[in-house]
Amino acid sequence: MNRPTFPHSFVQAPSNDGITEGYMPGFGNDFETEALPGALPQGQNSPQKCNYGLYGEQLSGTAFTAPSHQNERTWCYRIRPSVKHSHRYEKIDLPYWKSAPHIDPDVVSLGQYRWDPVPHASERLTWLTGMRTMTTAGDVNTQVGMASHIYLVTASMVDEYFYSADSELLIVPQEGRLRFCTELGIIDLEPKEIAIIPRGMLYRVEVLEGPARGFVCENYGQKFALPGRGPIGANCLANRRDFKSPVAAFEDREVPSRVVIKWCGQFHETHIGHSPLDVVAWHGNYAPCKYDLRTYCPVGAVLFDHPDPSIFTVLTAPSGVEGTANIDFVLFRERWMVAENTFRPPWYHKNIMSELMGNIYGQYDAKPKGFVPGGMSLHNMMLPHGPDKNAFEGASNADLQAQKLDNTMSFMFETRFPQHLTAYAAKEAPLQDDYIDCWVDIEKKFDGTPGTK
Repeated sequence: MNRPTFPHSFVQAPSNDGITEGYMPGFGNDFETEALPGALPQGQNSPQKCNYGLYGEQLSGTAFTAPSHQNERTWCYRIRPSVKHSHRYEKIDLPYWKSAPHIDPDVVSLGQYRWDPVPHASERLTWLTGMRTMTTAGDVNTQVGMASHIYLVTASMVDEYFYSADSELLIVPQEGRLRFCTELGIIDLEPKEIAIIPRGMLYRVEVLEGPARGFVCENYGQKFALPGRGPIGANCLANRRDFKSPVAAFEDREVPSRVVIKWCGQFHETHIGHSPLDVVAWHGNYAPCKYDLRTYCPVGAVLFDHPDPSIFTVLTAPSGVEGTANIDFVLFRERWMVAENTFRPPWYHKNIMSELMGNIYGQYDAKPKGFVPGGMSLHNMMLPHGPDKNAFEGASNADLQAQKLDNTMSFMFETRFPQHLTAYAAKEAPLQDDYIDCWVDIEKKFDGTPGTK
């Protein structure tokens, strides 16, 4: 990963002889970083007076009394406390960004759906105005469930900032490159990477290479964590060392600025006279991060049969039911298929989870046609789905040599809740009206005699 080139207005932490390359490795680590020497207090969190005239402030991502192994908080040492980053709030409308519960009586969510890529926009769209909600699930007010979005970004946010009090955001780019200038540092993001922006984290999004398009999972519930590996053991899947959090970087700019807040599904703006990205030093374990999906190490069957797709889980956001996630983020990337006497693509099934898939690049093996890069599909809870006829026939009659699946990277946002389509998803996004027909020509093979056809 290349060290980000910081904007001229930012003061950044030193590179530590190139070891950090602008980022610090680890998932859920306790980090410490300072952009000016001596800005970070040592031995205590809240000295009577902080160096450089800074203000000490804690950002808590969990309740104070959460178990110590789950407790998340970061101490920030900033030019102004956050209360100076807001004035009076005025409600605004971002009509394409929806939150659960959002059930449109004119939209039918019961069904199997697939969309072509949402086309790039010709107008100026920022991270806020370019968000397009596809599905919602659960309830943002009780902090359960999620929403899935497509983002279309053609323009940078200029002297404009945003944070969500409702959710953390999992961002999956598909085209273009974005820069997330956060309170705790800078993350540059491109396709084949993902980023997590925690709830309450303030940031600005800039276009490095556009137009940009990608997917967002808005998590209302408990934070994303690495899944338990169980019998897999200590290695493979997503490893902690491959997650990167940014080093400290701050702006000290006196300029009229707009801050937008998402709170309980509603949007408000406030106007201030300075940049709020003014954290000079910080330490803690509540921080944004990014992850290179090419470092994900899949595991699978090496003799026969097909493991459940949960074997490909990158991140999970737990619910109150053990083993049943509020959200699972699952990755289907390049891998070897070697199982003997086995139907190798995903089998036909229906289950209690609702599965929204997106294609980052290449071809997905269960449906070779129609599910294209930038496209999405939705198979809601207890609705059957699986390979189309061509995929079934090809896999059923293939010569089962060791096969490398190349040029493929798709993902799934899976949740225990039904995902309800928005009016945008049902009426404006490029919905494939004939998707359900991909199973029409599956043949009856049963004839009452033993043997296979």
